[in-house]
Amino acid sequence: MIDLRKKVARLRQAYAPHEHRPLGGYLAAMGTYAGVTAGIAALVRVTGRPVPERPATADVVLLGIATHKLSRLLSKDAVTSPLRAPFTRYDKPIGSGEVMEQVRDQGSSTRHAIGELLSCPFCLAVWVATGLTGGLVLAPRLTRLVATALTAVAVSDFLQMAYAVAQQDAEGGDHDED
Repeated sequence: MIDLRKKVARLRQAYAPHEHRPLGGYLAAMGTYAGVTAGIAALVRVTGRPVPERPATADVVLLGIATHKLSRLLSKDAVTSPLRAPFTRYDKPIGSGEVMEQVRDQGSSTRHAIGELLSCPFCLAVWVATGLTGGLVLAPRLTRLVATALTAVAVSDFLQMAYAVAQQDAEGGDHDED
């Protein structure tokens, strides 16, 4: 056991000699993801739900936009910051109701890895897409309804931003210098 710990310590040092990387936390996150994915697959099998040969293009687009929106809501929205607070520290507002947060370095490597996951919309998107895809098989009507609402919000966000730019242009403002 001690020999294994030494090997792991050497591996960590060789991987990132000048920076601490929470490899154990990343392993825990990957294991959890694998467990969640296996659980969804088992639930699909037990319920006998048919898995589509090829997902419909409309579903891929719908889930893609919904994944984008839900990932941003969970990882950047000011209102969802209590979910991230145990793992991150507030840094500053970044506009459009979003905040920038830093991962808490104190505590376990698992806590650090969760902080990275919860504050990164790109990282979180894999988990969200997996959940929505599982939902599309297990509860397609409800999943499409939720995904439609998230997609509508994403479209609205882009329209709000376009409106703000158009309004600045109409008032003679130069939004490139802001």
